[in-house]
Amino acid sequence: MMQKKICMYGLLSAFLCCGTALAQQQQHTVEVIPFGDMDQWIDRQIKESGIIGGALKNVYAIGPTATIRENKAYKNMGGSPWATSNVMARVAGITKTNTSVFPEKRGDGYCARMDTRMESVKVLGIVDITVLAAGSMFLGEVHEPIKGTKNPQKMLNSGIPFTKKPIAVQFDYKVNMSDREKRIRATGFSRITDVEGKDFPEVNLFLQKRWEDKDGNIFAKRVGTMVVRYYNTTDWHNNATYSIMYGDITGDPAYKPHMMRLQVEERYAINSKGESVPVKEVAWGTEEDAPTHLLLQFTSSHGGAYIGSPGNSLWIDNVKLVY
Repeated sequence: MMQKKICMYGLLSAFLCCGTALAQQQQHTVEVIPFGDMDQWIDRQIKESGIIGGALKNVYAIGPTATIRENKAYKNMGGSPWATSNVMARVAGITKTNTSVFPEKRGDGYCARMDTRMESVKVLGIVDITVLAAGSMFLGEVHEPIKGTKNPQKMLNSGIPFTKKPIAVQFDYKVNMSDREKRIRATGFSRITDVEGKDFPEVNLFLQKRWEDKDGNIFAKRVGTMVVRYYNTTDWHNNATYSIMYGDITGDPAYKPHMMRLQVEERYAINSKGESVPVKEVAWGTEEDAPTHLLLQFTSSHGGAYIGSPGNSLWIDNVKLVY
């Protein structure tokens, strides 16, 4: 079962808003997001197709401690709100897995490690795919089995229902940076190319006010925003605390252009008809708007699907919201 830990801090006096300190002199409540302590993991033991070797692979999910020895599609278990980039795919009848998020021992428990890496499957005359896979964990769901590399965001249900207005997000982190000056783009079906710019691990949090029209289209206003990128290799930082900015933040000194969009790709959600549709952000909300959904993502590469630098790693532990 999920564990929810609530503790009171008498003083939190150093909130960081993308590196900007904000003094706070009042009581704050800190809530661990369910399973955000990263101490419970599901070990999905999936046998890949014999034509590619038939190996038994560990595909990890964040949820109540369990072992699953079946090649079946995964759905979030035990009330866990977390999904990851670890997936089972079936392409051209071939079962293949990707694991780029791992539980790693830390103290008396575990943390999550996200790696950016290359993943290949080659069967002469049937399939020849090499993709760049960034490690990512986020609030939401994945629609398994994955059947191709086209439009990867449509395979995700991004965000969870959420109506509160936290003032900050807090977590422990560690970073290892690749020494590559350019990134790689490897989609699986086109040639591998270089992409200008260094690859950075990123954490992004968005609060949205969503609604759906009669045709099933989903729209949203951006109510709250927090985006941080890490530019250097660093050892563990505990209780790193980043303020959430509300309303139209384009005039805020801490605003950066990459905070506007939902990372670099449109996110998808399931509408009332059971269809996966893009969430179309149409405006900034106001500071008074109440959110309907929370999106929170940790990723070892910031550039979106199939773009990054192998060797980038991001470790995360003890994910909390501050009120």
